[in-house]
Amino acid sequence: MARVEIIMPQMGESITEGTVVEWHKKLGERIEQDETLLEIGTDKVDTDVPSPAAGVVAEILVEEGETVGVGTLLAVIADENEEAPRAPEPVKEAPEPVSQPTPPAPVAPDPPEPPSGHDTEASAFAPRDAAAPKQGASDSFFSPLVRSIAEQEGLSISELQSIAGSGRDGRVTKKDVLDYVAGRSEDGSGFPEPQPVEPAEGPEVRVVKMDRTRQIIAEHMVRSKATSPHVTSFAEADMTNLVSFIQRKKEVFLEREGAKLTYTPFFVHAAIEALREHPVLNASVNGDEIVLRDDFHINIAVAVGKTGLVAPVIRNAGRQSFADLARSVADISDRARNKRLHPDDLQGGTFTITNIGPIGGLKGTPIINQPQVAILAVGRIQKRPVVIEDPRLGDVIAVRQMAWLSLSYDHRIIDGAMGSSFLTSFVRIVESMGSGS
Repeated sequence: MARVEIIMPQMGESITEGTVVEWHKKLGERIEQDETLLEIGTDKVDTDVPSPAAGVVAEILVEEGETVGVGTLLAVIADENEEAPRAPEPVKEAPEPVSQPTPPAPVAPDPPEPPSGHDTEASAFAPRDAAAPKQGASDSFFSPLVRSIAEQEGLSISELQSIAGSGRDGRVTKKDVLDYVAGRSEDGSGFPEPQPVEPAEGPEVRVVKMDRTRQIIAEHMVRSKATSPHVTSFAEADMTNLVSFIQRKKEVFLEREGAKLTYTPFFVHAAIEALREHPVLNASVNGDEIVLRDDFHINIAVAVGKTGLVAPVIRNAGRQSFADLARSVADISDRARNKRLHPDDLQGGTFTITNIGPIGGLKGTPIINQPQVAILAVGRIQKRPVVIEDPRLGDVIAVRQMAWLSLSYDHRIIDGAMGSSFLTSFVRIVESMGSGS
């Protein structure tokens, strides 16, 4: 078998670099085709990279935690019959040279007196030799991602040069820039705010490092709250007909369409119809302009384990049939849980839906997924006694399957009346689903 080179893949149209998060195989270990070799992370998502061939890991060229550009050689897979990789031989120390008499150092002449009229005190503190140029004196030292963040945050090159880099060889990383931005004082002076004293570790205190997914979530949430003035409106929906319909049709639907019949595609369909009536909720803000969109690219929040959350996009959801929506929801959810998403799967969304019911949430106040202007949360469906109007009996108390809805929206362009109107439309549409046979 020819040696197979593993390079840093193109993880998305706008992605120029990636970080090796973890090697799943060590040097010299056997790996099968399509078995996970390593995990790569970007500022959007972490992704497992499978081996394109079976063999032995002959070379690992990039260490965990190192960020490199697209196309960089990461590793080599070789035939297991080839000579096993060997550790580099230790460098032999050269014998100590025979000591020779040290010649006397030349005596430097005294520096000339400063010309009259010059600031003698200032010149006394001036360096006698020209300082070596600082690495990073031009923006070519900084990665495209760092430069992009700096441009968005209005940082100058001199400010970037002042940031202490935590990356390899003192390189300024994305986290360094974001920490610097977060630490700037509100008056824009650029000086960091006083940091709280870290608790001393002991029997009652544990300090745990955030994983990459949690760091990305934290960054996005803080940025969203700083960008959009959040307002949340609530409503409740009678899901009785929908619950009954799913119970009756789920087996037939699975056999016919090859996808499970879940609540999420119903919620996506109802949201799209409500967005058609309220297009400003499918928009974004660009300065003093509102960017309206005719296509509906719907993010759905997917829990990853017990601590992570991602929101991949169902593209052109408004053009899909209900069966196609169900398959799209199943596919994107499965890929999210198994770390097979690409950064492009998380970009370009216009509206987000999060279903907090399956994890027991009654209702919540979700944070907007920037640069969108609204996010809908559907709470747990549970039986509750409610008053309904019966055509023959008038007002009666009945047990119904009810769910709370909450809509968080950007108050810069959406007022309470618009937010409540959207919820009213969503309730009307979702309550009508499943009412037929």
